[in-house]
Parts: sequence; structure tokens; C-alpha cells
Amino acid sequence: MIKAEWFYWLVGAIFLVMAAQMVTDRSNPKRFGTASFWGLLGLGFVYSTWVVDKSAPAEPLGVLVLAMACLAGFGFTGRGAIRTTSSQERTRSAERLGNKLFVPALTIPVVALVCAVGVKKLSFGGTPVLQEGSETILGLGIGAVAALVVGMVMLREKKITTPLHAGRSMLEAMGWAMLLPQMLATLGSIFSVSGVGEQVGKLTTSVLPDDSVYIAVIVYCLGMFLFTAIMGNAFAAFPVMTAAVGWPVLIQQADGDPAAVLAIGMLAGFCGTLVTPMAANFNIVPAALLELKDQYGPIKAQLPTAVVLLGCNIVIMSLVAF
Repeated sequence: MIKAEWFYWLVGAIFLVMAAQMVTDRSNPKRFGTASFWGLLGLGFVYSTWVVDKSAPAEPLGVLVLAMACLAGFGFTGRGAIRTTSSQERTRSAERLGNKLFVPALTIPVVALVCAVGVKKLSFGGTPVLQEGSETILGLGIGAVAALVVGMVMLREKKITTPLHAGRSMLEAMGWAMLLPQMLATLGSIFSVSGVGEQVGKLTTSVLPDDSVYIAVIVYCLGMFLFTAIMGNAFAAFPVMTAAVGWPVLIQQADGDPAAVLAIGMLAGFCGTLVTPMAANFNIVPAALLELKDQYGPIKAQLPTAVVLLGCNIVIMSLVAF
């Protein structure tokens, strides 16, 4: 049986190998801090195995996260010179391959779908091929490996170090912002456990007029939008606003359809993702990778769409959820 832990170990190993590459990259003036940041992340992926099965304490992971926050927060990470082909070589390669360049990227979802729908039903000797409950994440991992193989074959690349160096350059370009969604989602869980949603709910229900379903819809959707903009992640805002308004007011009191209320509420949160620099992996990192003159250019372009979509979500929830 293929276990999900193997995928996490592979991810951790890749981070550790890239960290070793960063240490030896003298073009990066902050190579030791950069290598430490990504090396700690790789160790976290490996060490988490023993935390999950309760054979090791979780506290070292917390220390690891704090150390990574210090390395990033105090500016100890940087980037080295990008090892890549010339613009002329990339242009010739693009002209030669054309739309075939999309094949490796499309390989990932295709393989993930096959694993999640088809391979999950396969078993040998009564043992499933893929670990039960982890078919999707394993499909993603297997799809990524398959896409790497397809890409290397298409580009006639024989050295595995080439994609590793390319991946390392992208890691350094994206920096700590790549981990921001996961950190913020965790923060949302902490808020939920600590009762922030309940306190917000008490404040909200104390000022909402009785039998004001549509006003509650506006408060819920607008709250999802604003909390997502503040926290940078709709998954972090969701437990707070759902505990405050979505579940107690719209579902329990107003008898709203849970599926419609919660799904549309999450979509309202995604509107906030479009307009916040806190969603760095969506709005700031692309600007950096594309070397845009205005790092807030994507946010400015997306703002009108976000406002219109937020209004549409409010109207749709009002029409279909009650």
C-alpha cells in the first residue's frame, strides 16, 4: 500500500536537498539564512510523521515554526542568481513545443483524478493500493512526479539536478510568502478553538435586528470578505464568521440551507482574497515573478471584479439559501 507519509517524506527530502544547494550558492548573500529556513521546513515534514502517530512531542514543531518566522521576519532570507537559459533559447524552445508546454501541467490533475476515482478502488490481497482517505493527496503527489518525468522527456533533459535548481530558484523568488496560506489557515483554526468566533457572534447578534435575514446575509458575506482581506485566507476567516453568523443566525435561526449558506459564504471570502496583499501567493508573488513595476498591480486590476462578485454572492445567497 502506498502511504501518504511517503509523499510528505518526499516533499521534505526535496526541501532538504534544495537547502543543501542554497548553502553552496555563493551568489546569494543570505545563503545560510535561506538554507536554514527551507531546511527547517523540510525537517518539519519528516518529523511530523512521529508527531502524528504520537511517538514524538509536537513542541519541537512549534519551535521550528517560530525559528522560521524569525528568519523570515528579520530578513535573513534572500535569493541567488537564477540558473536558466537565455531568453533567445527559451523563445526557440517555446516555438518548437507550442501548446505542448501545457502537457506537464495538465498531467498533474489528470493523474490526481485517476487516482482519486479509479485507483482508489484497486486492491491486492485485500489491501488497497492507495492509503484509504488519502487518495487525493497521493494522486497529487504521483501526478507531480509523473509531470516531472513527462517534462524532462519533452525537454530532453537528462539531469535531475536541472529541475531541482529551477525549483530552488522559484522557492527563493517566492520566499516565505509561499507558506503564508498554510500559516493563516492554521491561525483560523486557533481562532476557532479559542472562541473568537463565538465572541464575534455575540457582538453581531446583539446589534442585528430580529428577523433580519437579509441583513444577516450581508453581514456574513461582508464579514467573510473583510476577515479574508485581513487574514489573507478564506479558510482562516471561515471558522470565525461561520461560528459567529453563518451557523447560529443563518442556519439555525433562519433555517437556511447549510450547503448553500456555507458554500456561498466561502465564495464571498474568496472575493477578499482578490484584494489583499496578505494573500501573497496570489497577489504579490506573481507580481514579483513577472517583475511587474507595480507590485500591487494584480490587486488594483482585481478590485472591481471582487466588488461585483461580492454583490452577486449576497444576492445569490438571499435567493437560494432560504
